[in-house]
Amino acid sequence: MLSLARRKRCFGIHARPVLEFCDPIKSRWAFEATVYTSSRNKGFVGYGDADPSNVSPLVRGAEMRVAETRAVNRALRKAYGIGICSVEELGSSIESRQSPPQSKKLPVQPANGNYGGPKVRDRLCQLIRQHQLDATLVKSYAVDFCGTKTLREASREQVENFVTHLADWAEKDRNALLCQLNSYLGSREGVA
Repeated sequence: MLSLARRKRCFGIHARPVLEFCDPIKSRWAFEATVYTSSRNKGFVGYGDADPSNVSPLVRGAEMRVAETRAVNRALRKAYGIGICSVEELGSSIESRQSPPQSKKLPVQPANGNYGGPKVRDRLCQLIRQHQLDATLVKSYAVDFCGTKTLREASREQVENFVTHLADWAEKDRNALLCQLNSYLGSREGVA
């Protein structure tokens, strides 16, 4: 995201902790970030939170940095019109390839501080983490499943149907799902 901001000549980024939602003793942090695309605009605001329950075990102890990064990424996505999910939220495809498959399921975590009920994006992110799927391949499959040129063109209902389909398939036959996702490897490499 920062390389995109640099290419687009981002004017500035300001991040600050939202103190009323921070609890350093419990490693709970919330940040607000504002991205200024030019000296004349009022800025695009994004928020991010992190605590031990919604960060990867790999970054435990760095919750403050994670919350700040999430806030900056969300503000940058708003400023530059970037779609559904960031790589940070989807989970790194490199991380999923390096870690061995686990037989146990990961517990459901409140993603993005959304404790009321899962948003479609949060459910998708959770599925990708839980079943250790390649986020880029899932996105390619989602575009194909929805029958659109980009995921942004898909309706909410189409994306909800895709997430339900993905969850069912991952539960019933993860290996078949992985085969389906791997069929998109050639198209990803052709684009790169």
